[in-house]
Amino acid sequence: MTSIRSTRATLLSALMLACAAAFAGGDHGDAYAGNAAGEPGKAAQVSRTVGIDMTDAMRFSPAGITAKHGETIRFVVKNSGQVKHELVLGAESALQEHAELMKKNPEMEHDDPGMVTVLPGKTGEVIWRFTQSGKVNFACLQPGHYDAGMKGLVTVVGAAAASKPDDHASHRH
Repeated sequence: MTSIRSTRATLLSALMLACAAAFAGGDHGDAYAGNAAGEPGKAAQVSRTVGIDMTDAMRFSPAGITAKHGETIRFVVKNSGQVKHELVLGAESALQEHAELMKKNPEMEHDDPGMVTVLPGKTGEVIWRFTQSGKVNFACLQPGHYDAGMKGLVTVVGAAAASKPDDHASHRH
């Protein structure tokens, strides 16, 4: 009897641990890509490449980028610093929330389409298609970097040409 209870307790503990890990993992990705006014882009559809430099001064250069609605951009992200940095696209509230989580779990690695972690002296990339007009934030969520001001903004302008009404057609008699 004791071994059956022990086995059940062990299995229950393992199940609870697995559920907690799955829940944490699911929230992680959803907080970013789903809120970044777009979707992962395809390399074949990249319209331009934007280089972004990350430094130990806790800054992105450039920190402001303009994109067109529907545009697919390849972000080539270079870490010119001596510590690990990252670029994470997302809604500001989700970025703030995850920056706090990173303070408690600094070893957490990011492996989602809207984010890239880059070691010192290395380069990474994110290919993103902007499907909604408006503002899309990006930040470094390594512990303390967000609080130090390592953030930026993509301003997505215009609407897809196909969604604009043809004013001339509506005036024909």
